[in-house]
Amino acid sequence: MAKLLGSPKALSITILIAAVFVVSILGGALGNSLGFGFLSSSLPAIQLPAEIVVKGFDTPIGDWDLMNTMVTTWLAIIILTLVAIVVRRGISEVPGRLQALFELIMEFFLNLCESIAGPVNGRRFFPLVFTIFIFIVVANWMGILPGFGTVGRVADPAEIAHHHGVHHYADPAEHDAHQSASGHKKTSGKHSGHEDDHSGHLDSVNLHVFSGTGGLAILQPGSLSEELTFHDYEEAHGDVGDGKRAGHLVPFLRSANTDVNMTLAMALIAMVMVHYWGLSILGSITHLGKFINFKEGPIGFFVGILEIISEFAKIISFTFRLFGNIFAGEVLLMAMGFLLPMIGIIPFLGLELFVGVIQALIFSMLTLVFASMASVAHGSEEHH
Repeated sequence: MAKLLGSPKALSITILIAAVFVVSILGGALGNSLGFGFLSSSLPAIQLPAEIVVKGFDTPIGDWDLMNTMVTTWLAIIILTLVAIVVRRGISEVPGRLQALFELIMEFFLNLCESIAGPVNGRRFFPLVFTIFIFIVVANWMGILPGFGTVGRVADPAEIAHHHGVHHYADPAEHDAHQSASGHKKTSGKHSGHEDDHSGHLDSVNLHVFSGTGGLAILQPGSLSEELTFHDYEEAHGDVGDGKRAGHLVPFLRSANTDVNMTLAMALIAMVMVHYWGLSILGSITHLGKFINFKEGPIGFFVGILEIISEFAKIISFTFRLFGNIFAGEVLLMAMGFLLPMIGIIPFLGLELFVGVIQALIFSMLTLVFASMASVAHGSEEHH
């Protein structure tokens, strides 16, 4: 304590940290209960399915919706493509920093693949294993950038009600606007277009009030108090103030691996390639003999059935391990930013960077291990 008081610089830093901590507590959702909450915005609506950014593209195979996880997937692909072009154009005998970094990473993975699968098969598996790793890392790390989950469009109350299973909800704002246009007077109470039982489904759902009427919405700090229930929204006939609208934020950007469809697609690609390598290295008879085995009697046949089940279990494990970890991480960041703005998410940003790399390494290494196992016949007799 004496050393702290004797050092003006250390004392100033301590006071600054304490002041930021106090401001963060008072400005967040915890301080909102005390009448403050000047930094906290509403907690974004959390849902497992990816949200629709643009609805109803006409395609030759039918209507197609643009999801926010699709946007981030394409952004990750574009980033990797641009980095590859830059590195490729800058290749020289005397490597620069960027070239040396990528050579180091690629050499590490190539040596790892060769040490696990052997020199020949290791080089065969390397392109897919390394592609999976760098894509997952980039997609995961993009999820902590500013703008993810905080900038998007506004889903109106009718869309929110439909999402909660109320398919015939009539928005009071649209109802009153139609009445005004047709010369009818507004009516009080619930509108005839509402279902009588819809309120029970929507009692726990709050609407956030956004400023502006354009196509872009942002969760602004200090907007936590600007919330209302569906009942209050109906009582106000959809009137939440001039130049304002009520609803939920549908973010334009959401981490690609928080969509179970994305992780399932990668799992299917990995396992299809695993069996392709197994068929091409061992041959169809030897590889399929691991799953359909009549030579060893009932026990061999039963073991083959278990092998088939384990292959489907690998797909499920691949899918939900990555999805669960990344989705949980994003929810944690949202919750901490909601409770403690400014400082709440700082410790967890580093944790998410670490988890992003670990999950990418696990996914890619399991692909390599499964491919190595598929290239070896039962009894550890390799097919040459």
